[in-house]
Amino acid sequence: MEELMYTKKSAYEKAPEKTDAAFAFAKGYMQFLDDAKTEREAVTEAIRQAEACGYKPYTIGDKISVGDKFYLNNRGKSVYFVKVGSEAIEDGIRITAAHIDSPRIDLKQVPLYESDGMAFLKTHYYGGLRKYQWLAIPLAMHGVIVKADDTVVDVNIGEDDSDPIFYINDLLPHLASNHAKEPLATAVKGETLNILCGSAPLADEESDAIKKNVIKLLNEKYGVTESDFISAELSLVPAAKARDIGLDRALIGAYGHDDRVCAYPALRALLDLTDDAHTVMCVLADKEETGSIGVTGMQSQIFTDLMEEISLNLGANPRVVRGNSICLSADVTAAFDPNYADVYEKRNSAILGSGVAMAKYTGARGKSSTSDASAEFVGKIRNMLDRAGVVWQSAELGKVDEGGGGTVAAYIANRNIDTLDVGVPVISMHAPYEVVAKVDVYAAYEAFAAFCR
Repeated sequence: MEELMYTKKSAYEKAPEKTDAAFAFAKGYMQFLDDAKTEREAVTEAIRQAEACGYKPYTIGDKISVGDKFYLNNRGKSVYFVKVGSEAIEDGIRITAAHIDSPRIDLKQVPLYESDGMAFLKTHYYGGLRKYQWLAIPLAMHGVIVKADDTVVDVNIGEDDSDPIFYINDLLPHLASNHAKEPLATAVKGETLNILCGSAPLADEESDAIKKNVIKLLNEKYGVTESDFISAELSLVPAAKARDIGLDRALIGAYGHDDRVCAYPALRALLDLTDDAHTVMCVLADKEETGSIGVTGMQSQIFTDLMEEISLNLGANPRVVRGNSICLSADVTAAFDPNYADVYEKRNSAILGSGVAMAKYTGARGKSSTSDASAEFVGKIRNMLDRAGVVWQSAELGKVDEGGGGTVAAYIANRNIDTLDVGVPVISMHAPYEVVAKVDVYAAYEAFAAFCR
């Protein structure tokens, strides 16, 4: 009967011998989280690790040969890593695709103003965040400022212990009796997510003295002017670092698990690959949290262009290559949370600590906006993971009518590539500080490694 029945078991029960390896793997992942809080930083760190493994930069139009290991850096915000195998390229490319952007607070193009003894920065939130969670927590500023002479200045304020941090004001409970009665979704308005950035006036200035002091300090540190904000990409992210959670240290708390918790294992699976047979690609994409639209999103033509370049350089028909390629959309799913059990359907939810999660479909209400992988492809991946001894589980994102979500899977499947979502279960997804299990992160690494071989 044990063989006949499907029961989810924890990784500690199914593969206790892997626990030490999972905890060791988590150390590298946690460092990656601290080094890569934005998509730009994730690209930089991923390229650093790839170059240490012999990967070389590539530009569309360069020659491609069997045995090449290269990366295509797409505008510093998405990146494609490729290892060209020895088997016929007509057999297809094995693709893992994760995204490296996360919900955050972005500055508007004309952000700085002063009001009633304080200087603030106007913002526009990025992705599906719950606005109330971003109030009254320490924030760090990351990004770039492009000055009038095209000089690019990197900005990182708030991560070092000696740095100042930034802050979004909250309303004190003593005055919040009416505010507390408002619906959670609308109690905090987007236009009130203003970043507190200063309060000391510049000497001998009669008007906007605090604002002018902020600009003076920025000019002294970065050589920028207020108009340079117009050509800047500056984001506010939680200043906290990745930490172990719990006395047993089995969980990781951090900003950006969605989706760097899949991006890092997918990248390491490719970089650690010793098999030279298959041609393998790892995509770290931008803009997933806002629809994957734009030159650095998964819907960008550059993905198809790169596949065509590989195919043509190796003497193959690109359409044949795409049709025979397969992909794991490496994205997170919601872990069952007993504190909010009423929005989950437990039998079809991922359980924390029970391995990497396989989701045949995502979408919302009636499978809207999902690619819904075929039974044949799900069976193929399932058998592949079983043969490799990977701890995995099936998963779905909550009850049918509660909501839902999407991944990059549909945009890859639209190119005639069989695609299945496989990723790590997350608690408190899209919060400023999310939670994952170390054994699940390691199971994802093993899954992507098995897929690449």
